[in-house]
Amino acid sequence: MAFAPESFVRTVLGDIPAGRLGVCYAHEHVIIDGSFATCATPDFLIDDVECAVTELRQFYADGGRAMVDSMPCDSGRNVLKLATVSRRSGVHLVCPTGLHLAKYYDPGHWGNFYTEDQLAALFVADITEGVDAHDYNGPLVERTSHRAGVIKFASDRAFSGREEKIFAAAAQAHRRTGCPILTHTEQGELALAQIERLRSHGVDLRHVCLSHTDRKPDLGLHRELLASGVRVEYDSAFRWKPGQGNPTRDLVVALLPEFPDQIMLGMDAARRGYWRSYGGGPGLSFLLNDFSALLRAAGLSQALLDRIFVSTPASTFAFSPP
Repeated sequence: MAFAPESFVRTVLGDIPAGRLGVCYAHEHVIIDGSFATCATPDFLIDDVECAVTELRQFYADGGRAMVDSMPCDSGRNVLKLATVSRRSGVHLVCPTGLHLAKYYDPGHWGNFYTEDQLAALFVADITEGVDAHDYNGPLVERTSHRAGVIKFASDRAFSGREEKIFAAAAQAHRRTGCPILTHTEQGELALAQIERLRSHGVDLRHVCLSHTDRKPDLGLHRELLASGVRVEYDSAFRWKPGQGNPTRDLVVALLPEFPDQIMLGMDAARRGYWRSYGGGPGLSFLLNDFSALLRAAGLSQALLDRIFVSTPASTFAFSPP
């Protein structure tokens, strides 16, 4: 795929031409520092720089070149650690702004009370000026030189007033900056509703990636999602239990030839137990090795795999004209 000369992806270490992103996982959790979320679920604590560097060096050795991190504001994000891991591993990392589900924050969190415009201003500043070294954990804000390159936000199984406000704020930040969008769907629910809300807010769906949609592996639903022009990210390839088959593989094999520029993969490895460097498995190279082998055995060509891992992430996570 050819990219416009000015097309770029904003990584934690600076902007790079979209064509240089390389093999990319579209939804990861490289660092999750101590936070409200990790207090509730200690296995979410992925805070060790040395473990991250070790794992990502193996990912690089196996052909990986980039990951989109997806832990947004004040939920364990640490932009300084992300920059260190990127520099030492050689892997391009995209840092998010935005807000996650309400359950990952305490009930008195500022995200519940700030207005749409106030939230949008915080997101825009992360994108254009630099991410706060304190992760908006306040009260001081000290901006680093590392800028956010994606806006991450989420919906639960039903839209709350908080989520409607965050969707509007994120869309505003997208329109003002051209920054791409990465959403969380809860077990694949409300994906169509997310699309309709983003479209109504004037978002360019070519730069929107809906995550976890393969957790609702209905082929008709996925065709309807993809017909909108949005991008989807599948990350359950290693999660299916014995006897379930592999619905993620089945979706990719059925849909990739039909929608070759709209499907991406990730691990969403937000638990220590998924990382080899923390003593777990299957490890972050699973998609490059085991799952890619499954897809090839099912008849997918290397050219189509390159769409999933290289050209589609590059085009989706490139900034669009604001």
